[in-house]
Amino acid sequence: MNVKRTTVRLTVMAMLIGLEIVLSRFLSIPTPITKIGFAFVPVAAAALLLGPLEAGIVGALADFLGALLFPIGAYFPGFTLTAFLMGLCYGLFLYREQKFWRVLAAVGVHQLVLSMLLNSLWLWIISTAADKGYWAMVLARVPQTLLLAAVQLAVIPALVKLLPRLRKAMP
Repeated sequence: MNVKRTTVRLTVMAMLIGLEIVLSRFLSIPTPITKIGFAFVPVAAAALLLGPLEAGIVGALADFLGALLFPIGAYFPGFTLTAFLMGLCYGLFLYREQKFWRVLAAVGVHQLVLSMLLNSLWLWIISTAADKGYWAMVLARVPQTLLLAAVQLAVIPALVKLLPRLRKAMP
């Protein structure tokens, strides 16, 4: 890979990390058990433009740097792992081909497996309400998961339509 292309890719990743931090930390709606917002957009854009590994790195670094610079609570590495896996998931499903069933699969794995099951585990581990049980935590997160899945299923196809313009803007 040539130096100019590597520099462009790193610059795009850095901009997407910064955008994800702003969207996640400042422009999302916090609820007691999740955040509702558009922080997934920069990670999905990284997946579409750069691939699975780069999207995973964007997600993980954005989570880590966001927690370091603008902490909401104590840092917990499980959420960084989930952010990496989210980017990896989006990249595996969306990088080469963007048919709607692939968008549906990416959102399904992200929301059902990573967000609802894995993030619920992290929340249960760090929660003061851990005595209520893991499955109670999962069930409490179902409405937000369905809402966010619907938002993602609307936004990601729109992002896919912008993909030719985004790729054209990258040298």
